Order: sequence, then C-alpha cells, then structure tokens
Amino acid sequence: MIIAAVSLSFILQLSYSSCHNFVTLLSPSINTAFFTMRYLSIITLLWAFSFSLIGVYLAGQVDAWFSVLTRVCLAAVVFLPFLRTKHLQPKLALKLMVVGAFQLGLMYCFYYQSFLYLTVPEVLLFTIFTPIYVTLIYDALHKQFSPWYLLSAVIAVIGAAVIKFEGINQHFIIGFFIVQGANLCFAIGQVGYKRIIEQEQADIPQHTVFGWFYLGAVCVAVPMYLLFGNSAKLPTTPLQWGILVYLGVIASGVGYFIWNKGATLVNAGALAIMNNALVPAGLIVNIVIWNHNVDYPRLIIGGGIILSSLWFNETWVKNKVTAQRQTQNSSL
Repeated sequence: MIIAAVSLSFILQLSYSSCHNFVTLLSPSINTAFFTMRYLSIITLLWAFSFSLIGVYLAGQVDAWFSVLTRVCLAAVVFLPFLRTKHLQPKLALKLMVVGAFQLGLMYCFYYQSFLYLTVPEVLLFTIFTPIYVTLIYDALHKQFSPWYLLSAVIAVIGAAVIKFEGINQHFIIGFFIVQGANLCFAIGQVGYKRIIEQEQADIPQHTVFGWFYLGAVCVAVPMYLLFGNSAKLPTTPLQWGILVYLGVIASGVGYFIWNKGATLVNAGALAIMNNALVPAGLIVNIVIWNHNVDYPRLIIGGGIILSSLWFNETWVKNKVTAQRQTQNSSL
C-alpha cells in the first residue's frame, strides 16, 4: 500500500508540475487555473483506493445497500456540526439536498451494485463516459453548446479507452448500464453543485451549508436499505468495518466536499477531464496492491493521452470558448 501511495503521489505531482511549468511559460494568466486543479488531484489520489477496497473486501460479502447507508450517514455526521443557521436558506438547502441525492445517494446505489457484475478494472473502464455527461449537462444548464469542451472530454475518453482489459465476464452488458447510471448521477450532482454556487450572489462559506448535500443522500439511502437491504449480510470483520468507516468519513465526508469545491474553481472541460484521471489512478492502485494483470504500454499511453487532454483544455480550449462567448455577448 505504501508503494502504491508513493507511486500515485509521484505521478500526480510530476504530471501537475510538468503541465504547470510548461503552461506558465506559454501563458502566465492560466497559472491560477492549474493551482486550483490541486483540489481535484488530491481527491483523485484519495478515491483511487476506493474502487479496490469495495471490489476486494465488500462486494458480495457485505450488503451493498448497507454499505451505501453507512457511507452517506458517516459523511453526513462529519459536516452536520458545521451547519450554521445564519447561512440557511430553505431554497438553497433544498437544492443542495437534491444534488446530494443524485451525486451520492443514487450514484452509490448504482455504483455498489455494479461490483456484483463487474471486476474492479471493468468498473473503472466503464466510467470513461462520465466526462461526456459532465460537459453536455453543463452546457445544457447554461443553454449553450461548446463543441470545444466536448472535444477535450472526448480526447480524455479516448485515453481511458486505450487502457482496456480482456476477458469481460458474461454480465458485462448489465454491469455497463449500471455503471452508466452511476456516471450520469455523478455528473448531474457535480455540475448541479457547480451551477448552484455560480448562481449564489453572496460569498457563502461552503462548509457551512454542505451538510445539506449529505442529508439529501441519506434521504435516498435510508428507504433503499429498508426496501432492499439484507440484514444477514452485515460486516463480520474489523477490516470490513474499518473500510466502511474510511469510505464514509474520509473518501465521502472529506472527499466530496473538496471535490465539489474544486469543481467550482475550474471550467467544465477541466472538470470532465479530471473525472477520467480516476481511471489510470485506480488501475495503478489495483495493479500494485492486488496484482491484477495489466497491459503496461496501454496504461502508459492511455494515461499520457488523458494528461494531454488536460493540457489542451487549459492552454487552448478555455481561452477559445471565453473569446467566442464574449463575441456573442457583445453582438447582442
């Protein structure tokens, strides 16, 4: 585990530093954009372990609905103490609950079920469509279409698709559509949160209202467990309980707040690309610790394509879209 952590940290820091230094030479004005990407990079490293922890220690052993319920309840407990009434607006609270219901509640319902049909590498591979959903939903909310953002997302998808695995099991079609349900809910949630924060006039400290996000997820997880949960498949070992606590408090509680915070600081293209950075990161963890067979050349090439899509987005696409929209606004 230590080797995996060091390897992932080195790769993320190297890719970040290389892109940052090169881009700064080309255009110092986008230096700030790369700094804000650290929010998303940190959580990419954190979440890289979640796929394997679920697939190896929980899937098929612990009831999936109980896992979802435990994870979102623990995450809610982390942020409930930070809720402040002076920042409480019923409309804002309701919006955040809806976002949390999608991004955490419904997404986890699909996500945990997918491990019953797919291996960890397959689940990772099928998440490559998330950037497309992120870009299309973001543009739809703004009543506009930016083919350049979509192009940068497609490049990232191509990079992730290069990293493919053989021997997909017989349930792969069902598993594929289950993962797409998770991808769509995840995209709706993070784009919805970004949109809500953009619309807020006041500079509200996000940690003082984020508890509503988790309460929305709880509103989904509780009835789903009551309807479909199996109390005979609760955790039986300290390791399983420990993993659930880690996933709830750290990966979800801390992770989603930082991820959504980062989502408000970058454009739609960069947000879409960082969703696909989870694919090579998750595969590295799975390979190093659990020794899954992998085609190393494909992993390296695919990861390189994903990084190039990030460079393309930050050095060209962002300025191109901004210029186009300024031209459109001035002509109105």
